[in-house]
Amino acid sequence: MSALFKPMRIFIVAVMIFVTANVAKAEDAVQVDSAKDAVLQAVHTWLQLVDREKYSESWEGASAYFKAAVTQEDWTHSLSAVRKPLGNTLMRKLTVSEFLTELPGAPDGNYLVVLYETVFQNKQHAVETVTFMQEADGHWRVSGYFIK
Repeated sequence: MSALFKPMRIFIVAVMIFVTANVAKAEDAVQVDSAKDAVLQAVHTWLQLVDREKYSESWEGASAYFKAAVTQEDWTHSLSAVRKPLGNTLMRKLTVSEFLTELPGAPDGNYLVVLYETVFQNKQHAVETVTFMQEADGHWRVSGYFIK
């Protein structure tokens, strides 16, 4: 009798390992999605500052890496020169959001790169790229912003 049950036990153990591995993968995916949602909320909040022309405040909420690269005065002046001619933001659609650990010209770390298709009052087709990085204190802050 035990010879009959041995293959069945092996099969059941294999199924349990498969199910456990897939449940762990699903839980990891949920954790990644939850983490991404939290960072995307921070990105959205930061973009609202930019949309409302609160450029100094957007700099204040930036990462130390960002602040070391550009002064508050230069950021405010540059962003105003780029954004004001575009007019109000009429529509912004998330197209890509990806966690990365390496970016060209930046230190290794945890990043979320987000791309939006954006329609401005005076520019119908734009792509905004917002990069957030996780700092040593665990908080995610902007480390890059580009409009194409």
